[in-house]
Amino acid sequence: MPVGISVFAGDRKGLLRDLSTVIAEHDVNITYVQQFMLDELVQVYFELEGVRDVEALKGELLKVESVVQVEVHRPLEDIYGKRVIVIGAGAQVAQVVLGAVSEADRHNLRGERISVDTIPLAGEEKLAEAVRAVGRLHRAGVLVLAGSLMGGEVTRAVQELKADYGIPVISLNMAGSVPEVADLVVTDPVQAGVMAVMSIASTASFELSRLTKKRF
Repeated sequence: MPVGISVFAGDRKGLLRDLSTVIAEHDVNITYVQQFMLDELVQVYFELEGVRDVEALKGELLKVESVVQVEVHRPLEDIYGKRVIVIGAGAQVAQVVLGAVSEADRHNLRGERISVDTIPLAGEEKLAEAVRAVGRLHRAGVLVLAGSLMGGEVTRAVQELKADYGIPVISLNMAGSVPEVADLVVTDPVQAGVMAVMSIASTASFELSRLTKKRF
């Protein structure tokens, strides 16, 4: 069963190497790692698979130089779940989020865990950079592009995201070439948010790949 572990330590060279060595010696697989700088310490958060004795692993990590505290958590997948990412212009983004949050609430009440993340942006370069960065986001399940005009470098970024990471992309019905490369094009932004959540919810019988119609 996956487990999350936070290690608090004094920042130093080789810390991540020493921590990962201990984890590897326990024959445990690291599925995710992130480091945060705190006021006086560094926090290294791991998500692990194959942990047979979490207390023994915790004890070994506490022996690593400069480590002062180790905490065990449920993994983020269990807490925040899959993520809907919404990028685009403020007004359209707000409407997509309205639909996504309303639909996510319905599924989360039935035991699902889906969260919604967003950033309003303007400008082709900024949008393209944000789209490419979705591939580096932990637990990203679907991307919704909300705006009036997107194309050029944004279109290329969408193609790369789909090819490299397999993350589906929903686009509002807008000017530009982005709708031509999206998996689904939706005119109503509220409906786009609803369909984005449905596409990743295990409590919904809805698959983008099975749609015979691409535009709604």
